[in-house]
Amino acid sequence: MVPTLSARGLVKRYGRVTAIDGADFEVRPGEVLAVVGDNGAGKSSLIKALSGALIPDAGEIRVDGEVVHFRGPLDARRYGIETVYQDLALAPAQDIASNMFLAREKRHPGLLGKLFRKVDQGWMRAEAQRVLDELGIAVKSIAQPVETLSGGQRQGVAVARAAAFGTKAVIMDEPTAALGVAESGRVLALIDRIRQRGLPVVLISHNMPHVFEIADWIHVHRLGRRVGVVTPREHSMSQVVGLITGALVLSEDGELEEVSSAVRTGLGE
Repeated sequence: MVPTLSARGLVKRYGRVTAIDGADFEVRPGEVLAVVGDNGAGKSSLIKALSGALIPDAGEIRVDGEVVHFRGPLDARRYGIETVYQDLALAPAQDIASNMFLAREKRHPGLLGKLFRKVDQGWMRAEAQRVLDELGIAVKSIAQPVETLSGGQRQGVAVARAAAFGTKAVIMDEPTAALGVAESGRVLALIDRIRQRGLPVVLISHNMPHVFEIADWIHVHRLGRRVGVVTPREHSMSQVVGLITGALVLSEDGELEEVSSAVRTGLGE
């Protein structure tokens, strides 16, 4: 199966600092791919490159196997790649529907829209409600301001907006970081519903229990590059932590080895 979103050999340098060092990446339809790594591993830089917020110095990005060149986030969005950042990028004083169609407002048909640029608020509210219902996100009213919502509901609105417009992939940056146990569970259920629609989800997270609960595959990032892709079904949490810290490496035949034995093998001992 051709990956929906993939990258090969991405490089990004800032003077003597290498943020991305020949990184590879791929996610396929209907998958939840968790991207994990220690602070400073280059996860954020990788995701920024995939979402158009950063232009790599070398390497290529592909959408459905086609090489693409993102000059900014709008280019990535045109290819159907939506990103939900930690700050959610919501306008608190505006209602839910206005936030879901932020910068994508639907104008009234005919002269009202063309001449007076009048927004079709009724259509946007109906469509926003349809998307929320489809994803199982409960709110009192589609017309209520976002500032009146709980943290989990705000996260739900941001995710619903991404799911409504994302056709190739939805990237989520630490979606449960500021949420309690119950609201985190609802966000994970929301991610599962997006997966069931066939839309791949890229989940950046430090929360290993959440990663092991929802992810199909785990992309481990270290020192600016991918050091392995493992599955929660076959690998333990401690093994993933070992890859993150460098205590373990993934051999060419897909087996995990301790670094000391890997070094000895490389030296021919």
